[in-house]
Amino acid sequence: MHVGVAHHLGWAVLVATTSDSAVINRRRIELIDAALPAAPIHHHGGAHTLHRDGVQLDDGELSELVGRVRASAASHAEAALDALSEDLGTRIATLSLREWPADFPTDIAVLRQTPWESQADSVMYRQVLADEAVKRGSVVAFFDAKTVQDTAVSLHGDSDVLIAPRAILGAPWNHDHRIAFAAAIVAASESE
Repeated sequence: MHVGVAHHLGWAVLVATTSDSAVINRRRIELIDAALPAAPIHHHGGAHTLHRDGVQLDDGELSELVGRVRASAASHAEAALDALSEDLGTRIATLSLREWPADFPTDIAVLRQTPWESQADSVMYRQVLADEAVKRGSVVAFFDAKTVQDTAVSLHGDSDVLIAPRAILGAPWNHDHRIAFAAAIVAASESE
């Protein structure tokens, strides 16, 4: 099975497909415990007071908080990917995630600075999902959110491919589902 991911801060939409682009599952997964902040760097360490939830944390405090959020995300991602494989009775061949720069910084003092602080939390969730996929022997594929839908349509040869599942599956089938489905289609074609 091929799984596309449309992630958000603290949750994600997964769409699982067969190699011939049949949707076999869609689900929303939570990626952190409810008591933790979904955007620790942006809301607790960023330079912009408008976005901050409370007092700005120093590097050590922020690093500890990010560590707790990352550990929670890893636990949730592990459970979600295992549940998906178990429910469908097959392993995840590819997991598709929105790409991030290969040289994305890791130092907390750098991550809290512009322009990194607005991307750091999002990248963290993608990194955690990628790590959990690799642990399961899945190939991690990356996509450009701006072009993945057009690429999937051109590969499939059907302009309605991304909206057709709604007629079969019903709601919800929104932008997140279309992005995740498109990413799975592209990854499936590249893995053949």
